[in-house]
Amino acid sequence: MRVILLGAPGSGKGTVGELIERVYGLPRIATGDLLRRAVQEKTPLGRKAAESIGRGGLVPDDLVVALVRERLDAGDTGGGYVLDGFPRTIAQAQSLEAMDPRPAEVVIDIEADEETIIGRLEARRLCPRCAAVYNLRSQPPRRADLCDEDDETLIRRDDDHPEIVRKRLRVYHEQTERLVAYYAEKGALHRVAGGGTVDETFAQVRQVLDRALAGAGKEQTAR
Repeated sequence: MRVILLGAPGSGKGTVGELIERVYGLPRIATGDLLRRAVQEKTPLGRKAAESIGRGGLVPDDLVVALVRERLDAGDTGGGYVLDGFPRTIAQAQSLEAMDPRPAEVVIDIEADEETIIGRLEARRLCPRCAAVYNLRSQPPRRADLCDEDDETLIRRDDDHPEIVRKRLRVYHEQTERLVAYYAEKGALHRVAGGGTVDETFAQVRQVLDRALAGAGKEQTAR
């Protein structure tokens, strides 16, 4: 089963993806992590991506698709996987279907209102050394402003400031509106409310995935 997580920045995709990986054993593939790792390790794809970023542009679709294809070839995705941050366009969705047409597809759109998202991201802090993520309201560090793992002073990302978050949300909705419609037309889209706690959101996600797995099991039995 392929699980695709959609949702605006701050909707909780990353946390939900990690929980799906832990509970269902499906490896989480976050394209942002793939991109950062490739750039840091200066792989051929990472060098090309760094050139685009250095020019102030977006990473081209073909590079993102190539990174995902490389990850899918790693050998641990035969039983399914979770995609976080990909696809973002219909073209990327079609590339994904072409490179891996086998698994049943479950698309989960995590919805949260703008003010909820702004509040979450305004309270988000990161460790610059180990990349651990905290939230000053819902998941604070044990000691104020210090990472629990390595005592580094936590930082706030520049793009987590409210005025920038609003711009990011506008861009997100412009980019993904057609993609959401595309998956809805395919009958693969499931909407869950992401404005509550992590437990509340994940309970809805589990209902979707458990139904999908039960349906897949019946289909296998019928064959």
